[in-house]
Amino acid sequence: MANIDWNEQAKRLLKSELVRRGITNDDLVNLLLAIDVEETKAGIDSKISRGTFSAAFMLQCLNAIGCRTIVSEIEPYENILEDSRSSNQIIKTKNKGTR
Repeated sequence: MANIDWNEQAKRLLKSELVRRGITNDDLVNLLLAIDVEETKAGIDSKISRGTFSAAFMLQCLNAIGCRTIVSEIEPYENILEDSRSSNQIIKTKNKGTR
């Protein structure tokens, strides 16, 4: 089975939306305050760098930065599985030739 780092995918998605709008984590603190969400810059830095934030935090951030649509750069799971199967087939073929 493919090993997908979902935390990394979430982190990349949120960071890409921030970068797309030119919003820093310092800016995000103030934008979140405007919608009554209290976060420190250190807390935001930590959550985003780990990628282990809640769906609620992600929605709060996206709402605060004015994001209404998301450009998904996540490869469809079927493609990941297909790539994984292809890699496994190549390994099996190589192993057969070395016996």
